[in-house]
Amino acid sequence: MKKYILIALSALILSSCGEYNRVLKSNDPMVKLNYGKKAFEQKKYVQATTVLGDIVDLFRGKEEAEDALYLLALSHYENKDYASSGVYFKNYYTRFPRGKYTELARFYCGYGYYLDSPDPQLDQSDTMHGIEELQSFLDYFPKSDKVNIAQNAIFELQDKLTLKELQNAQLYYNLGNYMGNNYESAIIVARNAIKSYPYSRYKEDLEMLVLKAKFQEADQSIEEKKADRFREVIDEYYSFINNYPDGPNRKEAENILKIAMRYAGE
Repeated sequence: MKKYILIALSALILSSCGEYNRVLKSNDPMVKLNYGKKAFEQKKYVQATTVLGDIVDLFRGKEEAEDALYLLALSHYENKDYASSGVYFKNYYTRFPRGKYTELARFYCGYGYYLDSPDPQLDQSDTMHGIEELQSFLDYFPKSDKVNIAQNAIFELQDKLTLKELQNAQLYYNLGNYMGNNYESAIIVARNAIKSYPYSRYKEDLEMLVLKAKFQEADQSIEEKKADRFREVIDEYYSFINNYPDGPNRKEAENILKIAMRYAGE
């Protein structure tokens, strides 16, 4: 019985491969389009992208053009080749701004970049593209049933960019006064990140880093400048504690305040 099952499976595989090879050699675009649809339904995404890639330009100006281009993009997406899918989805909604798949093409274009977004320490070009495409999707389709998914993805991508800036600011802070005043650079990077991403979950960490950097600047200043700079630290403390009265950094912030008040003569 097992022998017959194996023979049947082998025959089925050979038949399937034979059909795919025949389709590849065909000069009929409709044959390839229909096979592409069939391959997609069977989750044979590599086969689908191969045959559809051969014909996508042959349908320009024809009724089948939308189906061929969208299915090619979606096949790349399901195959987790988000870079290629993004190119084809964008090609689709550019060519068919009112097409039957435009809403989905705009969404999947952005969401593919979201899924492909790398770790914060790496290049964040895809992260930026994801935010741009998803925001564009929200602008065009504010009532879509995918609005919440797109918004949450944007927040996550923005948090990733914020974390990268936090890491950069922390690096400056760790460098201290090595070859210059790196505390001031840490403050600038952190404040720019707060301004760019005011709703990030890393906002408290950024503001705390500003407070710590200002404290270090004051502590390492020459005596004539210490009092004034520690007064700036005190102002920064009250700004921070007003925003995060019960945050996890409260104790450290209060320790900074005590030292600052002693030097500032308050």
